[in-house]
Amino acid sequence: MAGTSRHDREMAMNAKKQLSVCSNPVERLRLQCLARGSSGIKGLSRTFKIMDDNNNRSLDFKEFMKGLNDYGVLMEKEEAMECFQQFDRDRNGTIDFDEFLITLRPPMSKARKEVVMQAFRKLDKSGDGVITIEDLRGVYNAKYHPKYQNGEWTEDQVFRKFLDSFDSPYDKDGKVTQEEFMNYYAGVSASIDTDVYFIVMMRNAWKI
Repeated sequence: MAGTSRHDREMAMNAKKQLSVCSNPVERLRLQCLARGSSGIKGLSRTFKIMDDNNNRSLDFKEFMKGLNDYGVLMEKEEAMECFQQFDRDRNGTIDFDEFLITLRPPMSKARKEVVMQAFRKLDKSGDGVITIEDLRGVYNAKYHPKYQNGEWTEDQVFRKFLDSFDSPYDKDGKVTQEEFMNYYAGVSASIDTDVYFIVMMRNAWKI
């Protein structure tokens, strides 16, 4: 997956460039997340999850502002309000958490989503909708990892590191859900122009 870190760097640079000319508040928020790499949107979603004290999976404007500040997103109050209003479709003063993430996630074509799901299903050997260390045995070969080869890491440590790259930087639980996997690849996808190239990259990476 060495290519992914290169895509990450390219995407972060592109996002920073676009930020200087972008005026749409939702797009600006998306770009600020993408400037942190593929896991940027995931990180923001975890920040909001932590703040959702009553677990109702929705945020009011005050919580939204606090989440942006906690995550280090720079936004004037007026811009944040405009952004919030774009997410608050039914105008009830709160935004639905899942709707927020889907809107913020860079758009992906049907073909790209399909190949991401194929990779997910291949890795999710048990078929329970979550990828764990157990699922990776026999699917992901740890023996080629340099730190495994020099004896620094065990096979399980390689697997855990691999899962952590899809997981949020703030709440690594060693499990990767379908949503986290899709969020991660939506970030990678944002830096790849053509569907064909994205699909070839995914097929090569996961042998699908």
